Amino acid sequence: MVPRATEVLQSVSLVAAEDTRRTRQLLQHFGISVRLQAYHDHSGDAELGQILDVLRRGESVAMVSDAGTPLISDPGYRLVDAALAESFQVVPIPGPCAMVAALSVAGLPSDRFMFEGFLAAKPHGRQQQLQLLAKEPRTLIFYEAPHRLQACLEDMAQVFGPDRRVTLARELTKLFETVRRMTLVEMCEFVAADTNQQRGECVLVVEGCPPQAHSMDSATLHVLDVLRAELPLKQAAALAAQISGEKKNALYKYALENPL
Repeated sequence: MVPRATEVLQSVSLVAAEDTRRTRQLLQHFGISVRLQAYHDHSGDAELGQILDVLRRGESVAMVSDAGTPLISDPGYRLVDAALAESFQVVPIPGPCAMVAALSVAGLPSDRFMFEGFLAAKPHGRQQQLQLLAKEPRTLIFYEAPHRLQACLEDMAQVFGPDRRVTLARELTKLFETVRRMTLVEMCEFVAADTNQQRGECVLVVEGCPPQAHSMDSATLHVLDVLRAELPLKQAAALAAQISGEKKNALYKYALENPL
């Protein structure tokens, strides 16, 4: 808890909290007495309007998430959007962010990366999302629920290949913090053998597709894959070239070297 955050919570008229029970414990710890209101993914226009009314009266509101930084896979986008639309000042109070903390210790390229948040909960949807990212060269960052961690890693190993490196950063900044890096197949075995790894908040930082595998962006390759699944290869390459602007011969060569 950074000192600035404590000062802000002491000064506002209202705290909009993802979970008022957890936030109340935080406020009690610092001896702060302030009005609380729930604001989460299921909050509607009425709750949003009540918070905006506080701002319209010239008072201040602080938004608090359960853990980490608000809006990073946490609720709050609609509130910030509405506040900015009415020209209210929105000020970030920097604090721990799991994806940035995980990236900093992953030992994987951090100059360019993609944050994908949570993947789909059901296997089919998750596998479809991973397929779209399979040829992405940038480092990939995911959040995952502990009870889905094993299945998610197995899907990644199947789609990305068993030798792609992954870092599991679990319970960051907490008592049982764990940071391990290994190949996807090794990580599957590690998590399966230790059920403690299937607890708490998990971040997965996955190595991007090796650059020598292709020189085309993932969107272009996805278009090619969809077309060649339904059409003869030459026709699929020609259509993909028209759509993407990529050279037809390069697409055709890629398809020959990377069969579906």
